[in-house]
Amino acid sequence: MNTSLGSRTQPIQAQAMQPSLPSTNPGEFSHKPILLGACVSTLLPERGGVYVDCTLGGGGHSEAILSRLPKGARLIGIDRDADALAAANARLSRFGERYTSVRANFFDMNSILDGLGIDKVDGFLADLGVSSWQLDNPERGFSYQHDAPLDMRMDDRARFSAYDVVNVYSETELTRIFRDYGEENWSSRIASFIIERRKKAPIRTTYELVDVIKAAIPASARRDGPHPAKRCFQAIRIEVNNELGGLDRALEDMVKRLNVHGRVAVISFHSLEDRIAKQCFARLQSPCVCPPKAPICTCGQKSLGRVLTRKPILPTESEIETNPRARSAKLRAFERI
Repeated sequence: MNTSLGSRTQPIQAQAMQPSLPSTNPGEFSHKPILLGACVSTLLPERGGVYVDCTLGGGGHSEAILSRLPKGARLIGIDRDADALAAANARLSRFGERYTSVRANFFDMNSILDGLGIDKVDGFLADLGVSSWQLDNPERGFSYQHDAPLDMRMDDRARFSAYDVVNVYSETELTRIFRDYGEENWSSRIASFIIERRKKAPIRTTYELVDVIKAAIPASARRDGPHPAKRCFQAIRIEVNNELGGLDRALEDMVKRLNVHGRVAVISFHSLEDRIAKQCFARLQSPCVCPPKAPICTCGQKSLGRVLTRKPILPTESEIETNPRARSAKLRAFERI
């Protein structure tokens, strides 16, 4: 289990094919599968075997993979979000026993696979983006464009939420996450304004937080670029869901679980995730830590495979036109040898 998540992790639960209905109509759960063609051509599901969609979402990527899997192959879909699982199960039920879903955090990959009796896998896909439905559903509190209680939990079983980050974290801690996870230039000033504002009363809603952020950033700095709250909301979401804390280890666990010639494909949406994937794959390809001038390797570290994407695969202009949220997507891949 991923101990770095502490009390935020929950027991892994296999999901029945007919789950209870989500809080929204499954048909309304939308997450256009980004870089779909590139993912399928990278993972080569036609070869068969066992495939794992680490971030199932609405099931778009999984549907494309399942449609290409030969008889006897199977796919495991993993997600923390109960609504996502319900929507995906409704969408993918036609594949019967070839499809299994699990409500869990893919950071716990070894425990998930062990619980299913699976030793080796032929392809992993991890789409690290937040679904359009999660962003656009006001009840989830992910978006600065809708007024809602501060939440941002991908797993509603977790007790830790955006409210806790905003109202409990110290000024130093807030500055750190805004700087490190949001790459926000005004991180310390925003943190200071939040501390002063919450002395009067807790900050309970997304719009209350947006107002504080806008007040903290000088007007001249808000004239151009993205919404002034975008970076801070991203940072808080990453902190609430511990999106980066176990990513490197999870990717390494996936590579070690691969059959020979099996592949891992990762779609990231900001530089922090992309950097982790890039560095992890490079390390697994060339793990030797001996001095560069050493005549022979004495560290004993052996390469686990090869990086398939020297440069990340990017969405085409036509995909960006039809799905603007694909603009920042990057796909990196690794093959086991």
